[in-house]
Amino acid sequence: MTPARNVTRPAPLAEAVQLAPAFDADRLASELAVVASHPWQPQRIHAPGGGIGQATTIDWRVLPLRSPGGDPGRTDPGGPGPVDYAATPWLMRMPYLRNILDDIPAPLNAVRLMALGPGAASHPHRDPKYALARGLVRLHIPLVTHQDAVLVLDGVEHCWQPGTLWWGDFAREHAVRNAGPATRVHTVIDALFTRELAAWFPPDWQVALATADVLFNHPVPPLAPGPQGLPITVDLPCGFTDFDRDEPLDGALQPAQITFGGGNATLTAADRRFALASVGDGQYRFAGWSEQRSLQITSGGVVLRARCGRAVAEHCLPASTGALQ
Repeated sequence: MTPARNVTRPAPLAEAVQLAPAFDADRLASELAVVASHPWQPQRIHAPGGGIGQATTIDWRVLPLRSPGGDPGRTDPGGPGPVDYAATPWLMRMPYLRNILDDIPAPLNAVRLMALGPGAASHPHRDPKYALARGLVRLHIPLVTHQDAVLVLDGVEHCWQPGTLWWGDFAREHAVRNAGPATRVHTVIDALFTRELAAWFPPDWQVALATADVLFNHPVPPLAPGPQGLPITVDLPCGFTDFDRDEPLDGALQPAQITFGGGNATLTAADRRFALASVGDGQYRFAGWSEQRSLQITSGGVVLRARCGRAVAEHCLPASTGALQ
């Protein structure tokens, strides 16, 4: 019998870490003052199936800076749907913050100013999609805060200072609490994790991330005309467009159609439309999602890919050209 070998597993990553860039807190506060008089709307969740959930019952208000389609009324974080994320008119009034966002080396989804009022406290909860193994991250830049406004993340209390940039593992249990007299405001940034963004982490984290079970997305490729011609029809597993499940390559088949136009691609399945974002080489991810699931159009059909960290599962499907019947 061959003796068992000891396998050294990487130590689990901490629940949060400060990233390298730091910003001018006074300039950020000045820009916040420009939009602060506008009535912000209650925080909402992104409901299963792509809808918008109910408003929060605590004093937790949002001003969206990037949202699906640039809709200034969307206070939820959004998700895969018929349009990609775009800047809202509010971001145009904050040029310094806009430049900061432009410099983040990763595709961005929702960006929101989130204000937690005095006495407000959320219930402990998890946001499972913001996991490095899924290639999605949530970043924070505090704008206004104080010592009595805290984030409790995986049992650890945090009070991040204005102008700093933080990553937190919000797939772990967390809650926010404001026991002070003033409102706490953070910029909350949802992004896809890339190797370029990993370079903003501290050196010891970069060493750990080199072997950790994480999913690195491709940066946004140069804009190029997409394929033209007839739509592509394919029978997809139902799980592939069900983002509340972790097994996207199983389930009954459903007819789907991929259409192209103006450099963009759209997938339609089960009466839902999804914008697709190119990651190069004929491969697309869902706009509003990472490369955790993607599809590649080849001469032989469509290749579906599902990733969990560094593991990749593939499923090749035949396809044809022409509209759905």
